[in-house]
Amino acid sequence: MKRIWENWLRESVFIYSVIYTAATIANSVLYLMQGYRNDPSGNWHELTRAVIVLIGVTAYEMAKRLPVKNLLLRCVLVYIPTMALAFGFVWLNGFIEPLAESAYRDIYINYTGLFIIAAASAITGSRIRKKKTARSADRETADS
Repeated sequence: MKRIWENWLRESVFIYSVIYTAATIANSVLYLMQGYRNDPSGNWHELTRAVIVLIGVTAYEMAKRLPVKNLLLRCVLVYIPTMALAFGFVWLNGFIEPLAESAYRDIYINYTGLFIIAAASAITGSRIRKKKTARSADRETADS
């Protein structure tokens, strides 16, 4: 268990905590700016946010650890099941409380937008690392 904690679980818990905390604070600030002192959706909204953030962190960990070299293909292989999981969660929420008319559109836009930002960051970071590695290799060859 310690090996699992050291390899990936600690990072996942940290990322989850930071994102959930930031999302909760942003949500609270937005409600206060609109004049609401209490979250109209209550505790269920908090649990829903927790699960959606968990799906996002799962997507991150899948993308990081999936043994596919092509980054674009890896993004697609991560996006499809995690987006389906998010849609499934929204669908299950419909059994507990009525969904907003735009529930599926909202989750699609929010999840896809954040996924594209994260994927673009990962691809850009990968290209920068490759260029730095290539430059370092060129310098070492030139120095020899």
